Amino acid sequence: MDISVIVPAFNERESLPELSAWIARVMQERGYSYEVLIVDDGSTDGSWETIRALAGDDPHVHGLRFRRNYGKSAALYCGFERAQGEVVFTMDADLQDSPDELPEMYRMIVEQGYDLVSGWKQHRKDNALTKNLPSKLYNATARRITGIKLHDMNCGLKAYRKDVVKSIEVYGEMHRYIPYLAKNAGYTKIGEKPVVHAKRKYGKSKFGMNRFVNGFLDLQTLSFLSRFGKDPMHFFGYSGLLMFLVGFVMTVWIIVEKLVHQAHGLKFRPVTDQPLFYLALVAVILGVMLFLAGFLGEMVARSSADRNHYNISDEL
Repeated sequence: MDISVIVPAFNERESLPELSAWIARVMQERGYSYEVLIVDDGSTDGSWETIRALAGDDPHVHGLRFRRNYGKSAALYCGFERAQGEVVFTMDADLQDSPDELPEMYRMIVEQGYDLVSGWKQHRKDNALTKNLPSKLYNATARRITGIKLHDMNCGLKAYRKDVVKSIEVYGEMHRYIPYLAKNAGYTKIGEKPVVHAKRKYGKSKFGMNRFVNGFLDLQTLSFLSRFGKDPMHFFGYSGLLMFLVGFVMTVWIIVEKLVHQAHGLKFRPVTDQPLFYLALVAVILGVMLFLAGFLGEMVARSSADRNHYNISDEL
């Protein structure tokens, strides 16, 4: 099979028939063998009944229904598990992503050898204050931390080589950082294509301003796990040793200074009367706690089921 198209949907009943017909027209014009997997993320507006009707009319359309709303990452994870196409696409169900972009993105994967191609909504049709400006700040931060030079990392329209989606695990709200997950899995040829972004035709956006705060926190988590997930002692151990040494040196300095002043008959303050002494004690205690956290983290990491999981590209 050439193409799998995964469409997460949450209360998008009105747009699904139009989107399905649009995808079918594009696929048939190019002669692709394809499947469309629509994942109903706990919709309450009758989206599942629409998906069932579409699947009954078109053998290329398949549906998957969650019992409740789990989020976009869960929908993509289940879609990736079931995808059979050599090139896997993801796109939103709100008709803001155009299926007409799929053939060119497919060509970039197949002919140019990209592992992943992300859409870039150069001219967004969203509110400039609530969507465009925060999105620019978010993407600038993501580029800085991940080192991936994408203008729109969170664009829902993406194309993947099949190996990529079978090698990564999307969870929580990490769908925003799939290119970073792919990079950490060893798929470094990541491209970008400017795509058309249309105004929402039906319903309203399911994402609020809190997604930018959550996205930043998720990015910090992902960055930490990618660097220290298998070696937590390298972070907590070094930090703990540094804190302990700082506190220890401060304590020794205070005690030696007091003894020197006392030996020369000079005026001195008792060690316990100095605020710096208590700061030194706090640093020592924090250092020990950080070191122990690293030690416990190492024990957890070494007992993890995927501690020796590695992505192998070729074997002879």
